[in-house]
Amino acid sequence: MTRSELRRQEMLLEKDRTQLLGRIEKLSKDKQTLFERGAQEKTPEVRRAMAAEFELKTTEQLMLARQLNIRSKEMLTVSRLRMLRENADRMGQSNRLGLISESDMMRLGKMIESDAVRAEVYQERLDEVLSIGAAVDQDGTSLGEAGKDVLKVWEKMDNGVIGDNAAAFDEADRAVRERFATPEA
Repeated sequence: MTRSELRRQEMLLEKDRTQLLGRIEKLSKDKQTLFERGAQEKTPEVRRAMAAEFELKTTEQLMLARQLNIRSKEMLTVSRLRMLRENADRMGQSNRLGLISESDMMRLGKMIESDAVRAEVYQERLDEVLSIGAAVDQDGTSLGEAGKDVLKVWEKMDNGVIGDNAAAFDEADRAVRERFATPEA
């Protein structure tokens, strides 16, 4: 790829990354609002629906965070390749690309391949999450374990165990995130 193609790709990745950040921030605000509404709500059925929605928004937020992580790695790789290309062009037609050797380029290639493998593992996990989501959609009345954790936090608030909304939200968000946590690939 030429320097201009690399720069164009870098700008596209940066735009995509910025959009992902915005969506994650919006989901976070939506979850906060939803949690506060659920804390005020006393009807169990409505709370159950709100807990399920909180769980769904957390799942979406975590999926977007994974995408953001991948976009960030891609952007970093493209930026570095662009800098290497610019440096090589400045150095002329020598057999070294600027300040890096051929073995450095091979190591870079291996790191990119490693990232590609991780992306495949990520894709498999995403497919697993989506299949779990489809099963939940088929049985719309069921509530996952993470949603039950949110209900427990609201119950603690009702009983006066937790008085601070921010602390309650943090506890609910932490509990839901722990349910969805997966070991690193």
